[in-house]
Amino acid sequence: MIYLDYQATTPLAPEAREAMMPWLAGPDAPGFANPHSPHRAGRAAAAVVEVARQQVAALLPAGGRVIFTSGATEALNLAIFGSGARRLAVSAIEHAAVLDTARAADPGVALLPVDPQGLVDAQAPLPAGADLVAVMQVNNEIGTIQPVADLARRARAQGALFLCDAVQGAGKIAPPQDADLIAISAHKLYGPKGIGALWVRDGIELKSLIHGGGQEGGLRSGTLSPALCAGFGAAAALCARLGESDAAHVDRLWTRARAALAGWTLNGSDTARWHGNLNLRLAGLDVARLLSECRNVAFSAGSACASGSGRPSHVLRAIGLSDRDTKTAIRLGFGRYTREEDLDEGVAAIIAAARSQGVALPWSESPS
Repeated sequence: MIYLDYQATTPLAPEAREAMMPWLAGPDAPGFANPHSPHRAGRAAAAVVEVARQQVAALLPAGGRVIFTSGATEALNLAIFGSGARRLAVSAIEHAAVLDTARAADPGVALLPVDPQGLVDAQAPLPAGADLVAVMQVNNEIGTIQPVADLARRARAQGALFLCDAVQGAGKIAPPQDADLIAISAHKLYGPKGIGALWVRDGIELKSLIHGGGQEGGLRSGTLSPALCAGFGAAAALCARLGESDAAHVDRLWTRARAALAGWTLNGSDTARWHGNLNLRLAGLDVARLLSECRNVAFSAGSACASGSGRPSHVLRAIGLSDRDTKTAIRLGFGRYTREEDLDEGVAAIIAAARSQGVALPWSESPS
């Protein structure tokens, strides 16, 4: 299987798996202890959790605290509902974890439009009276990098909190320094599934959504998994160490894929973009058939979290595409563990399958 779906999830880094294994111990080792227990084994597990918290915090701005959650969806719910915000403004291309949660908190939520490049206008007026503004750092479907620094400063200037879904950017690009709340997920940065985090700027108070034992500073009750925390921390530390080489590798893959698929139409900005996300469309393409015929290539027609809904992509519609055109788009995602030869083989399979549909295929060349 050639894996080209890094926006849906990333492979678990071997270093992260290694860090997890001692904390998945059976009865003959102490690694199964509850990190909230006061005995020696519990204190050892708690120490691993706190080391992981520091490793994750190193990917985020100074001057805040990291709250472990079950994933970014929970983190975003905690941020939105925990803030007590009543009037919200969010970008039109947010992940459903923000859009649906914002609508639940404020049925009249204001949507900030994007231009045909998939970018929020950093200078457009923010809705008066909004007490929370949410704009993602990197879009999960088309990879566009939003002007979150400017938007955060403007939101705070008018008294609103700024929430940033940094799931696709964390560990890859610099964190959104001016945000008040930042949500991230381990499995999007080569860590394990089942854990994420909410970064909360110092001085901001949230109300808990989950009540019980009072863990995570009273904000998120429930026993933490030392194994998941250790894997998350190790993955974060690896991203901090390999960030530059990862980005250079992704840029090479992007250039290679763009050359091979020259003539396909790029969705979203070519420049304000994370190059590990290549979203393209081809007139007349039957994407459902393409996915079926490329059985040995894992890629996507959009967000994995909304797959199977049958609805046109709200992101592609927001940049001005018709319902028909949204259904001719594919998303290729690559990263640290994508080999050039695998990318070449996967793209060749996609081109061959598209050609078999009788689609008017644009000029393309073999990667070199």
